[in-house]
Amino acid sequence: MGTKKMKIGILSAGGDCPGINATIRGIGKTAIVEYGMEVIGIANGFTGLLEKDVIPLNEQLLSGILTLGGTILGTSRMKPFKQQEGDIVSDKPQLIKQNYKELGLDALVCIGGNGTQETANLLSREGLNVVGIPKTIDNDVWGTDVTFGFDTALHIATEAIDRLHTTANSHKRVMVIEVMGHHAGWIALHSGIAGGGDVILIPELEYDMNVVANCLIERNRKKNLTLLLLLLKELKPAKRKKTQGRLLPRKSEK
Repeated sequence: MGTKKMKIGILSAGGDCPGINATIRGIGKTAIVEYGMEVIGIANGFTGLLEKDVIPLNEQLLSGILTLGGTILGTSRMKPFKQQEGDIVSDKPQLIKQNYKELGLDALVCIGGNGTQETANLLSREGLNVVGIPKTIDNDVWGTDVTFGFDTALHIATEAIDRLHTTANSHKRVMVIEVMGHHAGWIALHSGIAGGGDVILIPELEYDMNVVANCLIERNRKKNLTLLLLLLKELKPAKRKKTQGRLLPRKSEK
């Protein structure tokens, strides 16, 4: 009597970012080729698990997606543990558990950021076998060193800053650059240092706008014409007068 194949489901939830399809490909091909597993793709995040909207994945379907942007499975921001107005299903976690069993899944692979991993954790507490894969450009998933998507976002932001240097120098202007990152300053910090930003403001450190302004005025007085101010959109002014944020001077100014 043959051994029953293990069966896993893969879903991607939350915002899309670089590397999701490469991750789906890596998981799927490894499971199929190396371990002989059966793999299904779950469409549109946890919505697909609620609606049993799935597609069997094989080597052919997983080929040619390594460098493809977005996600072949689709995504959504539906959170099964939160009731929203207009929800038809009253107990979404229970329906997910039921569909998990009816689909014959041995494990569920959840590709996503903080919200997705929070849901994955809650589903694991409900008795499901869950594997969480951290995906976000923000690099802010707890317990991880680097999330996939961050490296690409960092390189794009750095390249954009590099291109703005010549414009800032030509027009003798201060360039205010806003980058993404939600409540984490990883993209701002790394791209700001790599791109030679004169002032880098991140949510983790308090700042005083007067100090920032004085720094820029002083650089202008010294005729250092390329002035870059790197900002993150989630910044909040310091509540205290004392500034904890650091200004990063160029080597020539030390």
